[in-house]
Amino acid sequence: MSNKLGELLVNAGLIANEQLEQAMGVQAKEGGRIGHTLIKLGFVKEDDITQFLSKQYGVPAINLSKLHVDGSVIKLVPSEVANKYHVLPVNRQGATLTLAMVDPTNVFAIDDIKFMTGYNVEPVVASEMAIEEAIREYYGTTSAIELKKVMDDIQLREAQDDANLEVIEDEEELDVDTLQNSSEEAPVVKLVNIMLTDAVRKGASDIHVEPYEKEFRVRYRIDGVLHEQMAPPLKMRDAIISRIKILSRLDISEKRLPQDGRIKLKMNLDGRKKELDYRVSVLPTLYGEKVVLRLLDQDNLMLDMTKLGFEPQSLDIFLKAIERPWGMVLVTGPTGSGKTNTLYSSIQRLNKPSTNIMTAEDPVEFNMAGINQVQMRENIGLNFAAALRSFLRQDPNTILVGEIRDFETAEIAIKASLTGHLVLSTLHTNDAPSTINRLMNMGIEPFLVATSVHCIVAQRLIRRVCKDCKASVEITPKALVDIGLTEEEAESAQVFAGQGCAVCNNTGNKGRVGLFEVLDVTDGVKEMILMGANSVELREKAIEEGMITLRRSGVQKIIQGVSSIEEVVKETVL
Repeated sequence: MSNKLGELLVNAGLIANEQLEQAMGVQAKEGGRIGHTLIKLGFVKEDDITQFLSKQYGVPAINLSKLHVDGSVIKLVPSEVANKYHVLPVNRQGATLTLAMVDPTNVFAIDDIKFMTGYNVEPVVASEMAIEEAIREYYGTTSAIELKKVMDDIQLREAQDDANLEVIEDEEELDVDTLQNSSEEAPVVKLVNIMLTDAVRKGASDIHVEPYEKEFRVRYRIDGVLHEQMAPPLKMRDAIISRIKILSRLDISEKRLPQDGRIKLKMNLDGRKKELDYRVSVLPTLYGEKVVLRLLDQDNLMLDMTKLGFEPQSLDIFLKAIERPWGMVLVTGPTGSGKTNTLYSSIQRLNKPSTNIMTAEDPVEFNMAGINQVQMRENIGLNFAAALRSFLRQDPNTILVGEIRDFETAEIAIKASLTGHLVLSTLHTNDAPSTINRLMNMGIEPFLVATSVHCIVAQRLIRRVCKDCKASVEITPKALVDIGLTEEEAESAQVFAGQGCAVCNNTGNKGRVGLFEVLDVTDGVKEMILMGANSVELREKAIEEGMITLRRSGVQKIIQGVSSIEEVVKETVL
């Protein structure tokens, strides 16, 4: 129908003949359908083509984005058939199946589906992009079809993955009785390999393998949000979890206690050899063991501090603090807010041949050349406090403590910062000013906090608007003022949001950026600490002295078109 559609659009006056010829030239180079090419070149709108085809063939048009299709209807047409013919089953009434089609004149598709399903087929027309998005949405969450797609993928990539994936640990130490070479195990091995490598390709930070009473699902956390990827049959649950535990060097016979392990892999990614490190946590749940794999990818570690998301004023304060010869710098925020990245960026900046840097971490997430990193081992008494005591006998210049969890660790860290060492650490607090009260609640005297702490950074991660599908959205100035913009900013601000495309998996967001609240402990703030001020009073004083709050940092990202209002409001408060 490609050329025929182009001619019909020319005859109807929707496009010019020159535009059709240009689109056909692009189509010859890039492939695809002529309708999609015309839309991409901006010669015609998607809705115009849909409405034109509806009138031309006397077939109703349908808006798939406003329709929810029942899973039982989706299962009537296999995914390979839906992709082959660009169709989507949308409804079944009696012996009639309503089928959304890009080309409602494709009698071969209609006949095939009529024969396959045993139903009469009633075509309706929908745009090509809408059908592609719907196929990804519905077939991506249907367990039987999704698994078939994965297993097909396994067969296509079997030789490649066997050559490209290599477990670094010595497998001879594993229990050989668990490594069966029967044909039944081969699909499980391939499926786990696909799971581990696809997570890298899709930019995932975590893999969640979750058993429930009647289903078994695998989700990836991409840009901070979980997305369901596949739902293998429940009968494969134990085999898949056992395979992961074998790779992690865990006890597969122990199913009642939590276990932690690590998987190291080598793989070829786009012709480049890549080492991957997965931190594995196994937790017994009501219906089996849940496994979470945290992907520690050195390539994802952003060590250029100018690209993390700091406002210039905040970055200047932070850099001056970490370049002091002594004192304490604290980074706060919830799990997954990018604290580790900020701390690693800091010590990388300080990493010089003339400096002795020591870190106490639980766990050591990335290996960094020139830095002495120590893994905590609570079971043998090596905790943060014990490591800190030893560090002070190792002639350090800079000390990084993974987390201050108790009075003992806080006390040693503060004493170290007062005796000529720069101490970097993290705390779990909601914002920068409340960190001061948290330390005092641990039992640290106000005068020690005031003299030792030089800078506190609170941070969050929010998703960036996808560059490929970002578009401006209309927001009233009053609504913008309500979220923190000034009246002048609200009048002139252009707000963007992602519309959803193939690049961002139709989420409208791609990648993440940090929001930073940097509290400079000035003489005025020190005076308030010594007077016993609470976090609200400290916050007011800091803002008065020019501190950019988390919300204000988010507002700046909205004005710059980096992120959306929804992301900023979700992660910050006024």
